[in-house]
Amino acid sequence: MTTEEITLNVEKALDEIRPFLESDGGNITLIGIEDDKHVKVRLEGACVGCSVNQMTLKAGVETTIKKYVPQIETVVNVA
Repeated sequence: MTTEEITLNVEKALDEIRPFLESDGGNITLIGIEDDKHVKVRLEGACVGCSVNQMTLKAGVETTIKKYVPQIETVVNVA
């Protein structure tokens, strides 16, 4: 996959997740992708103060991104 394809597929994954986050008053933005393996996102809105945002990041966001782009190794939230 090219860097452009990776970015497109990560955005598709975030589009799949976004409605669930929005239903709880949150959102997510792609900040960047390093070395085509490490994704940086920003959880926004209600997700910022949510006590389960790390679980959401790992179980929801990271799993969905890896479904679209299996070579992704890490997904981290940057404030």
